[in-house]
Order: sequence, then structure tokens, then C-alpha cells
Amino acid sequence: MSGGTPIANEIRRLRFEHGEMTQQALADACRVTRQTIIALEAGRYAPSLELAFRIARTFGVGVEDVFRWAA
Repeated sequence: MSGGTPIANEIRRLRFEHGEMTQQALADACRVTRQTIIALEAGRYAPSLELAFRIARTFGVGVEDVFRWAA
């Protein structure tokens, strides 16, 4: 994961498993921009703790099911 954050995520997989949710739908549910979701999925951005919890809650899972330390 060169150049990115040491936090890996399962956002793309979770979106697919939740009815192929679009990036925009996830962004709207979490009150962020689609560009934020794109950056998160690409590993270019580490979310705030609040955003991490919002994303996890949207998918009905724990934060550790969405994000993991990859370093």
C-alpha cells in the first residue's frame, strides 16, 4: 500500500454485499462527499473515528469489520 494510509478497508466489498450500494448512496448515508468515499476505498485517506463509525453503522457491522490496521 505504498503512498497510502496504513489503514485498509472493506468498503467496496461491503457496498457490493449490500445490494451493490453506490458510492454516492454510501456518501449520502454518511454525510460526506462521493470523493471522500472514493479516497477511502483507494486507501488514500484514513477516516475520522466518527466517519468510521458512521460507515460501520450504515452496513450494520462493527468498525473492525470495515477497517483494519494494514501496516
